[in-house]
Amino acid sequence: MSTCGFSEEMLTSKEYVSFIAMVSTKPVSQPLSPSKPPAWKIKLLYDGDCPLCLREVNFLKKRDAGRGLVAFVDIAQDDYNAQENGGVDYETAMGRIHAVRADGTVVKNVEVFRQVYEVLGMGWVYAITRIPLIGALADWLYGIWADWRLPLTGRPNLKTLVSDRQQRLGCETSDRCRLNSPEASTIAD
Repeated sequence: MSTCGFSEEMLTSKEYVSFIAMVSTKPVSQPLSPSKPPAWKIKLLYDGDCPLCLREVNFLKKRDAGRGLVAFVDIAQDDYNAQENGGVDYETAMGRIHAVRADGTVVKNVEVFRQVYEVLGMGWVYAITRIPLIGALADWLYGIWADWRLPLTGRPNLKTLVSDRQQRLGCETSDRCRLNSPEASTIAD
């Protein structure tokens, strides 16, 4: 097919789409921008090994009802990547709840719940915490909960969890933790 003397074969697909968009009055189905904004409005970083946290996340997932307004990221997974999640490292995320808005802004503590509930159409639940005195009290109470969350749910302290994770992940990427198998020694010989 030729358009004004140019054929599809002469242009890359991206160039062709750009050219058609330039000469066409109809919208092009492929976006011209290389970075498409995420479909989610907020990304909730949660501890998938915390039974109380999972209960809340399961409730929120039901409220999201597959709409994808909230992206749920389990920080307890070994493949958790801080760079993909606002730069919030594992230890920081385990200490206090965090979320990343679609614009890249990181929020933490009770503000996470305010924003997630708002996105899901239930902002009224946390609306009272927008009053400065009540918000400060809610943040203080959440801080107490966050400090005691691990022992209350029967888990090791944060320092132990971080150390265990570093050791486990280090073993997956380092030869020093691997056992020499008979196959490995015959290959080396």
